[in-house]
Amino acid sequence: MSREVFEGIPGPLQAAFYTILPAMIIWGSFKFADRMRNWERGAPDRRRTTPKNAKRRLADYRAGVYMRTLLRDSAAGLMHSMMYFGFLILLGVTTVLEVDHQLPESLKFLHGGVYQGYVLVGDFAGLMFTIGVVWAIVRRYVQQPYRIRIKTKAEHGIILACMLLIGLSGFGAEMFRIAVSTAEGKDMSFESWSFIGYPLSQLVDGGSLQSLQNWHQAMWVLHVVAFVGFLALLPLTMLRHIFTSPLNMYLKDRDRPKGAMRAMPNLTETSLETFGASVVEDFTWKQLLDTDSCTMCGRCTSVCPAHATGKPLDPREIVLKSGEVMAATASHARGGKVTPPLSVDSEITISANSLFERITSEEIWACTSCKACDEICPVNIEILDKILDMRRYLSLMESDFPAELGNAYRAMENQGNPWGMSQSDRGEWAKDLDVTVLDPGAAFNHEYLYWVGCAGSFDDKNKKVTQSMAKLLKRAGIDVAILGPSEMCTGDSARRSGNEYLFQMLAMPNIEMLNGMGVRKIITQCPHCFNTLANEYPQFGGTYEVIHHSQLLEHLIDSGKLDISDATLEERITYHDSCYLGRHNDVYMAPRNVVSSIKGVDVVEMPRNGTKGMCCGAGGARMWMEETIGTKVNDERAAEAISTGASRVATACPFCYIMLDDGVKGAGKEENEVKVADISIHLLDAIENGERIRAAGAAPLSAPVAGE
Repeated sequence: MSREVFEGIPGPLQAAFYTILPAMIIWGSFKFADRMRNWERGAPDRRRTTPKNAKRRLADYRAGVYMRTLLRDSAAGLMHSMMYFGFLILLGVTTVLEVDHQLPESLKFLHGGVYQGYVLVGDFAGLMFTIGVVWAIVRRYVQQPYRIRIKTKAEHGIILACMLLIGLSGFGAEMFRIAVSTAEGKDMSFESWSFIGYPLSQLVDGGSLQSLQNWHQAMWVLHVVAFVGFLALLPLTMLRHIFTSPLNMYLKDRDRPKGAMRAMPNLTETSLETFGASVVEDFTWKQLLDTDSCTMCGRCTSVCPAHATGKPLDPREIVLKSGEVMAATASHARGGKVTPPLSVDSEITISANSLFERITSEEIWACTSCKACDEICPVNIEILDKILDMRRYLSLMESDFPAELGNAYRAMENQGNPWGMSQSDRGEWAKDLDVTVLDPGAAFNHEYLYWVGCAGSFDDKNKKVTQSMAKLLKRAGIDVAILGPSEMCTGDSARRSGNEYLFQMLAMPNIEMLNGMGVRKIITQCPHCFNTLANEYPQFGGTYEVIHHSQLLEHLIDSGKLDISDATLEERITYHDSCYLGRHNDVYMAPRNVVSSIKGVDVVEMPRNGTKGMCCGAGGARMWMEETIGTKVNDERAAEAISTGASRVATACPFCYIMLDDGVKGAGKEENEVKVADISIHLLDAIENGERIRAAGAAPLSAPVAGE
């Protein structure tokens, strides 16, 4: 019970096999080397493996190899798994066969039961691989989901055809090999463990020996040619992601927090002559590796709120277009270029090493910086970093930004806030409350500094949030103080819109003041302030313990410091995830736990929630820009909230509060039908309602109370 590897295959074909395959591997290695030299064009990016991150890196790598992120989409994940693991097993099976072939007779192991198990595994892997390929063909060309349909190119058909040919010709070669041996009078019953090849061989039983031999040789040659074709496609097409994607996953860990932008030097002291990204070399080597790691799956595009509402932004295109420019300007390669990430339309030409040869400013400014694209990417491509780096170039070098954004810039520069309000009015919300307002430079001797933020200080809606939080903190006995007129904008909107100079102009005095006062613990109600203070101020020497108000409220409730034993609301509530609280900082449960702690509430989730939550449309400084193309993002999100049947919508971000409230009202819903408010307002409503019920025996509240 054993077999000859090249049984029935003439010597010249065997020689060709051992010549062509190594030659293709060497050729492909040189092609990959050209790609790797392209990545080296990028700026430094600290992605070192250290004892501290080694375990995490290996876990990320395994996630890439095992395609754990792909499996979030069960259908697509299973399909890819069948192809990927089926192919890997087949490659292993072929390698084992070759090893056995090269061993001396006394050391050969593929015989008896070992061989039967071997062919069983091989046939199973081949079947899974082939089914996966057929499934992929049906999915791409018959079912055609939107994210696949809009980016299907000729190379996809070529790749799938090549892979299908590998599967079918492999079974064909096995089928005729067994049939030939049977026709020669050999007992091939032991091949019955080949549960695909053996039954197929029975179909041609009785054919002439010469005919069967010819068919066997033809199928063998076709199988080898298909595999050689696969090797040729590997470095030239999207198939390269088989190698680059797991590597990209391995490099996921970085030296800055998830929500932080790339650090820049002090712009008042630097000798840099250009800022941001306009040419390939302005990206880091990791950002360039990203472009060769893209699987073109389109998941990033499918979750992009700008794309979904008709804006010109397509996150996948940002990656691919960047890769096209990189590929077309590879001076080190033969002909000055390497193959682009995906086959490029013939009419597209790239005349210079400029990212803006292929990417328009309209695409860049449409982004809300929600990070949904990064979060869903199965291979850890960092799309948002690329967009924000290009924004830096547009803002700082070209002054190419929307006109209305310029108004916000001037307000932040002159008044210290994007609302353009007088700094002297920052503490007006607290005039009737017992809140300590600190003098500039005074020594800080309180438990927490309450960083109110610009929205909480100047926006009428969000003043109610600030007041509600102040009341809740007082109930819990928390010792806080505010800066009042001394507090300036953290600079989030300036930085996310690329104006690093303005950001630093705002951040530096804030850090100097906080450090001088001895502030260590800060409460924020704005996730944008939270992210900037916690994740970005350390880049400039401002390191603080920053807690979002949802986290603090959760702690106060859990510890019993905030008594909510009587808090009640007989209402249905849905919570909207803030992008800068959730995807940028992984805070998802704290606000939900606060809302669900209220007696009587029925908490319902919107279809898109958690890591898949939809942006309100205000992030990335979009709060200060007009939406003139397509549907408004906040209108679409508000419609989703209304569809839950909730009578209350809970937010944990001032921008989200404004946008969703406007969207709900724009949909014709009055506040007594759907009340949009911060979690602190809902919580205070519930507490005051419970107290009123206990005191007067009144019926449970179903209409707004607090902050009216």
